Amino acid sequence: MTINPAVQPAIRVQGITKSFKDVHVLRGVDFDVKAGSIFALLGSNGAGKTTLVRILSTLLKADGGIATVRGIDVSAKPSEVRESISLTGQFAAVDGVLSGRENLVLIAKLRHLKKPGAIADDLLARFALTEAAGRKASAYSGGMRRRLDIAMSLIGGPPIIFLDEPTTGLDPQARIEVWQTIKQLAAEGTTVLLTTQYLDEAEHLADQIAILHEGTIIQSGTLTELKQLLPAATVEYVEKQPSLEDVFLALVGDTPARKEL
Repeated sequence: MTINPAVQPAIRVQGITKSFKDVHVLRGVDFDVKAGSIFALLGSNGAGKTTLVRILSTLLKADGGIATVRGIDVSAKPSEVRESISLTGQFAAVDGVLSGRENLVLIAKLRHLKKPGAIADDLLARFALTEAAGRKASAYSGGMRRRLDIAMSLIGGPPIIFLDEPTTGLDPQARIEVWQTIKQLAAEGTTVLLTTQYLDEAEHLADQIAILHEGTIIQSGTLTELKQLLPAATVEYVEKQPSLEDVFLALVGDTPARKEL
């Protein structure tokens, strides 16, 4: 049976497993990501978030299960998958010796795209970096470097972008800048899968949230659906609705986290 591309998930994960020697990192992970949405994979350090992103971005092979990106099997056809995705890791992969504009031009040239200068200028404007275009990236603030990093990952127009803990180490203002950028990407039709350990980040950004704990998805849904897992608010003097933090802690408990793989 052929699946209608209009309703086919942008990313589908079914029964993915991965172990490193005797350490079972992923124990059968399942979820779908709708096209054009922001999907947050929420979990503590050691939950397996980075390992899963590396599998989806073809950098690592799963031991079992099936993962597809736009209907393409990531294990069977990794080169085709790479044409549709981009990955931004936990630390900004910009060249500090080059200016912001030079970083963008370099990537455009490596992708053999026409008019690399025009592509760079367009992205600089899009990410509010035009005024800093000629400055060395090493002089950028943390938020600016992260925005430049995301801009570089969008060269070539990938419909799907993986953001692995995109605000790690950023100050509050820089985090807000990155959040605005992520929201803009989704508004323009890009599918975003982000991993995070920050509950407020998932709460502010995600259309759909999946909680990864000890290698499995223990719950997923919209923020509203996850909040409904806890008892309804009680009214004393002030009504308090459960937060995503309440849901997360109720589901995962106090199990010590393993080191992230």
